[in-house]
Amino acid sequence: MVDDTDTTQSDETPSFFAPRRKQLLLGRRAIVASVVSTTLIIGGLVAAFYLAPGGAIVRHDFFNPHDMWESLVGNHHKSLNSVGLGLLINIRVFLIAEVFILTFGLTLAWTRMTKSPVLVPFRILAVIYSDVFRGIPVLLVFLLIGYGVPGLQLGFISNQSPEVYSCVALILTYSAYVAEVFRAGIFSVPHGQILAARSLGLTNATTMRRVILPQAVRTVIPPLLNDFISLQKDTALLSVLGVIEAVQAGTIFQDAKFNSSGLVVASILFLVMTIPLTRVTDGLIARDRNRRLASS
Repeated sequence: MVDDTDTTQSDETPSFFAPRRKQLLLGRRAIVASVVSTTLIIGGLVAAFYLAPGGAIVRHDFFNPHDMWESLVGNHHKSLNSVGLGLLINIRVFLIAEVFILTFGLTLAWTRMTKSPVLVPFRILAVIYSDVFRGIPVLLVFLLIGYGVPGLQLGFISNQSPEVYSCVALILTYSAYVAEVFRAGIFSVPHGQILAARSLGLTNATTMRRVILPQAVRTVIPPLLNDFISLQKDTALLSVLGVIEAVQAGTIFQDAKFNSSGLVVASILFLVMTIPLTRVTDGLIARDRNRRLASS
């Protein structure tokens, strides 16, 4: 015969699984707990920043409001370039390079995947190109293109501005990465789709254009956006060739006034430029994941 006390004890929920404690992670209590923890962490960081022995010096050298504003708008009377106007150069180079990178990257991916015997030399060159420009640091590509091409003395080609050479360096580097992203997306298309297209009498070119690419593009959009976020940041390397973009303008301000507030302004502007694209990328990744889970 089973004792009633034993039955009661077995039916009781252990204290560490109590419903009341579970509710701490749900509803209003969870919101309060997250707000409190976030406030404590951020407050601790701010307090450490203000109470540190060198906090006052850092605030003056990096976060001086007057110097931040002056570096943002520039001061031609003091030969100080505007960080804000410099960012427009970063954006212009980014937009131009992005178009060429997408086109050249897709061409590289198609060349590496083609089976035509006539294109074997181009396929070998595409493989070598991808290996070389994925292996060389971007900074070295800038230096090699920016100083090597003018030294060749090829007339029009060797007489371009540093901004053009910087754009070419970005295109050459990122096209190799984007080509691999496109290849991965194309390989992700089920082989049955290709067989079905061939059974309908579609040519290889038509199959690629109407069947494979539309499906591959949806897959590669999130990783492509991640590459373009990196491209946005790497436009700061224009400064190594003497282009006065946002980072170089901040550096000039630092050298002239012995204050790094201009570099902080450049950092903030890059954050304003990259964070929205980062959030869009996260949203696309989440939507693609939900779509895949729903179809599985």
